[in-house]
Amino acid sequence: MKLLILHNRYRFAGGEDRVVQAEKSLLEANGHEVILLEENNRSIVSIWDTFVAAGGAIYSFAAKNRVEAEINRFRPEIVHVHNFFPLLSPAVYDACSSTGVPVVQTLHNYRLACPKAMPFRDGKTCEDCIGKLMPVSSVVHACYRKSYLQSSVVATMATWHWLRGTWQKRVDAYIVFTKFQKAKMVQAGLPAKKIYIKPNFIFHTDFSPKDTKLGNYLLFVGRLSEEKGVSVLIDAYLQNNLSIPLKIVGDGPLRQTLQAKVQNAGYSSLIEFLGFQEQSVILRLMHDAKFLVVPSIWYEGFPLAIIEAFACSLPVLAPKLGSMAEIVDDKINGLHFEAGNSHDLADKINWAIKHPKFLAVTSQNARFTYESNYTSEANYEQLMKIYQEIINNYKLKFDKRL
Repeated sequence: MKLLILHNRYRFAGGEDRVVQAEKSLLEANGHEVILLEENNRSIVSIWDTFVAAGGAIYSFAAKNRVEAEINRFRPEIVHVHNFFPLLSPAVYDACSSTGVPVVQTLHNYRLACPKAMPFRDGKTCEDCIGKLMPVSSVVHACYRKSYLQSSVVATMATWHWLRGTWQKRVDAYIVFTKFQKAKMVQAGLPAKKIYIKPNFIFHTDFSPKDTKLGNYLLFVGRLSEEKGVSVLIDAYLQNNLSIPLKIVGDGPLRQTLQAKVQNAGYSSLIEFLGFQEQSVILRLMHDAKFLVVPSIWYEGFPLAIIEAFACSLPVLAPKLGSMAEIVDDKINGLHFEAGNSHDLADKINWAIKHPKFLAVTSQNARFTYESNYTSEANYEQLMKIYQEIINNYKLKFDKRL
């Protein structure tokens, strides 16, 4: 099968970029011919670049022409869009339509439901714009990059394409990661029959299960930003006198503030900030940890750290919120706690530490969860089933037109 993948990379590489590369490698490893056509936000360097990108985010004729030319040259059987914002724009769907190729869109975030792409504002989840034709609230609160102008551009893009039926008619199928995410996108207005559920996966990485020895520290892996709930995790320590060591992997805008808070409280010897680390280092840390803590206070999409932990037989402590409540099965491969509640988080940490047999069982279950759901082999079967159904439905629709 010949596939064209479209993706707009962010300025700083993140989980979406890793998923795109993993999926491309997975397809190529199974004998498919794949071309990845990318844009990169690093090309936006000047004020003029920002101005041009803002207009193009609504509809980029240059991107449409570029994709049309690539389709006519390569002749793919399907086009898979991962991220179109802002440089590719929804114009890529028109390019697929005009050249007669079915298109599937993976929804890595909630952009079609929330201009910020993250239903989160003022320290809590926010659904003010979900299901609204005109997401006025996002402009009023300058949700996108704290800019009224940029928020207006994204809101205009969303509204115009809802009105012209881009999301409903010009995309043949959507891929989401969980049932929760699907429900939110249906709430936003997407046709339920076009939405397929396929989780993320790990591609050809040596995530061998760890031995039965339980680690002696907790682990956090992720961006140090408000929505990730790192402050909740640190407060669980500072307010409840937790004594088990904590290793924090990652960087972000809150790092200096959080480190200062830990230092001032006299917890520097217990809570260690490791900064950004390569995946091989994270793998070793997961093998030696007692469990992974994911304290996010927003819905999340599908954190790769969770399935990486499962692959390492590492149980996960996560809030009963959004997709995380679905990925982590309470008392099976991890534990749930109340989102944003540092005291409940501390209680669950203490309980888990006092029940080593429970941790041993959840450790085995975590690995079983990975092997059953998140291997490259399982994901490839799901992806090909989705592709084939989309292609068949597209042919059927085309035949009816004739």
